[in-house]
Amino acid sequence: MLSATMSDRRAWREWNDQRPLQWWLKPAALIVFVLALTAIRIWAGGHAWLSEDEAYYRLWGLNPAAGYYDHPPMIGWWIAAGQALVGDKALGVRLFGILATALGSLALWRTGVLLHGHRAAGWAVLFFNATILIGIGSLIATPDTPSVLFWGLTIWALAEWLDRGNANWFLAVGLFAGLGLISKYSVLFLGAGIILWLLVSPRARRAFATWQLWAGGILAMLVTAPVIWWNATHDWASFVKQFGRAVPHQWTGRFIGEFIGAELGLLNPAIAMIALVGIGIAVKRTVMNREEAWSLLLCSSLPFFFYLLFHSLHARVQANWPAPLFPALVLMAAFVAADAEGREGLLAKLWRGLSKFGVPLGVAVSLVIYVHAVSPLTGSLARKDPTFQLRGWQEIASELGDMAQREGAAWVATSAYGMTGQLAFALEQAGSDLAVYQLDERIRYAMAPAPDPAIVARPALYVAVARRDHADTLRARFARVERIGEIARTVRGVRLETLRVYRLVGPRGGPDVVFSQDTR
Repeated sequence: MLSATMSDRRAWREWNDQRPLQWWLKPAALIVFVLALTAIRIWAGGHAWLSEDEAYYRLWGLNPAAGYYDHPPMIGWWIAAGQALVGDKALGVRLFGILATALGSLALWRTGVLLHGHRAAGWAVLFFNATILIGIGSLIATPDTPSVLFWGLTIWALAEWLDRGNANWFLAVGLFAGLGLISKYSVLFLGAGIILWLLVSPRARRAFATWQLWAGGILAMLVTAPVIWWNATHDWASFVKQFGRAVPHQWTGRFIGEFIGAELGLLNPAIAMIALVGIGIAVKRTVMNREEAWSLLLCSSLPFFFYLLFHSLHARVQANWPAPLFPALVLMAAFVAADAEGREGLLAKLWRGLSKFGVPLGVAVSLVIYVHAVSPLTGSLARKDPTFQLRGWQEIASELGDMAQREGAAWVATSAYGMTGQLAFALEQAGSDLAVYQLDERIRYAMAPAPDPAIVARPALYVAVARRDHADTLRARFARVERIGEIARTVRGVRLETLRVYRLVGPRGGPDVVFSQDTR
């Protein structure tokens, strides 16, 4: 039965591919498209300043470990590899994330070919690179980037099994799923989705009889073993932080609309409309026909989607969280776009029009953002500008270095991980040897060497944003806490925020005392 189904799918795909492809869907055009975008992203990634999270993750790359407080270690490893190749600079932090988007495009193309033919594969590549979230996210080094890649690679491996019937592909499924898990814990929901698909699809259910399926599951667990070990030796800190978010503390409906609206916008409104049609078709074909290609995309996505929907009932869903769902969503949209080609009717014309409009729209928006990230087009938006975190740090480092020299300070103290990362990167880029230490939440820096007692014993500068100034709490740890000035962080003459600077003198003990209390 399974082999007959594969033959039917191949026959339909071959018939569908007999229709001539438009030039923009041909492999050569797609390669040029992806390579051009990759080159632009490398340029922008090398010239735009780091965001707060990226600057923090940069510290992970400088200190590779089996785990970190906030997330699994993959993004730290990618950054370490980028830093080894091109140096400790912005491009080093972002390089592998940018390349991963190109690799993910290739995996999507192959998945589209296997599940729905070359026409759908071409649209999938175009849609993927035209989504707003992927366009922006490909430039930002976060755990979402590797999680999207490995989620997509897992779907690709399952599509290869569907096409070939070779159970060895389940070993690749386990490997990719495990790599996804050490990228971001949300990939757990992909595992649940795969099990759901295997149960829903009668043909896919036969896979339970293969040893490779179970070996793939074991392989996934082996890949994640270092992260489990790290958590076991660090009081389960990362698990407690991330899984603790799933526990509701109060119920509210005010985040649901924000969640749905944000994702439709970040998917790209034109592509989102086509994807919604694809979801409807996937539900119908899964329920009525148990059609394994459509049901694979639907079932693998449902557990994570419903978790995010549940989360939105008690807390805000951050815009980047649903990113791993985007490969499946653009594939479903691509199936609709491919089937609309050559058909008559108002709806078919609408899907064709949205497809042709959505791709240049998404790419144009991304290109404008890239240019704006490198060189701000305006400062009038101030903190409402999504790129405001990138601004003014070179000037901050220069002024802070001058203040440290005047005050005889040997290190910089902070009470926020974003400030820690930004100042550490800015001072390093300025050639300063000032060490930057966050006074609280030391678990965030478990991978790094402990603060040098000889440096901590010397005077320091405490730097904090005015609205998060915790200087009063430091008087129990230092003999003198003196406010010595302010530094404005600006963009094109517009003030973004004010940084207060204090001189800390006379620590009342060694590092264990200085870093023992929360500054909040």
